[in-house]
Amino acid sequence: MSELISYHLEDGIATLTLSNGKVNAISPDVIAAFNAALDQAVTDRAVVIITGQPGILSGGYDLKVMTAGPKEAVSLVTAGSTLARRLLSHPFPVVVACPGHAVAKGAFLLLSADYRIGVDGPFSIGLNEVQIGMTMHHAGIEIARDRLRKSAFHRSVINGEMFNPQTAVDAGFLDAVVSADELQSAALAAARQLKKINMTAHKNTKLKVRKGLLDILDNAIILDQQHMG
Repeated sequence: MSELISYHLEDGIATLTLSNGKVNAISPDVIAAFNAALDQAVTDRAVVIITGQPGILSGGYDLKVMTAGPKEAVSLVTAGSTLARRLLSHPFPVVVACPGHAVAKGAFLLLSADYRIGVDGPFSIGLNEVQIGMTMHHAGIEIARDRLRKSAFHRSVINGEMFNPQTAVDAGFLDAVVSADELQSAALAAARQLKKINMTAHKNTKLKVRKGLLDILDNAIILDQQHMG
């Protein structure tokens, strides 16, 4: 698909692999590549697996873009929130195979998927925005509010608490943890199981379940544009 997001289709499963430097930074070009890959996955009617490089899913937004100026930051956050909304309403199942760290926007990729598998190890998963001096955006707050366990929501968003893969399951960032050697096979097994469900029923039920969140996100994205701008 591109150098930033590779696309591999096999047996009705599309694997999207993020590859953008040491921390797999989420840049405007990465988001464009993500959207192109998701377009292709819809055409292929494929279950999607999103993954990264060994040791990291993503460390978050590209800080060079975020610090370039208000216009650049607003544009990137808007595109990222719109991508999250798209993943949450994607017509086919979305699995994330998290090979290590998932921080900030990397963690939001987890919160935007249908099933999340992480690898055991000394990895950090969570929302560190307040740690680095960033006020959490409205869209991020609403996604976290919906997808995280209530007891972990405030600790995560307000305190910037980071989780290891095991505690990330209880918090709501992950659904399962496996060894690094098992990640690919576990993700494929999950995708194959999800292939068995009725896709029309999956799509319609997903949109019903998440209607409230999707409506809130539409408003939150507008609020963020006004506030950050």
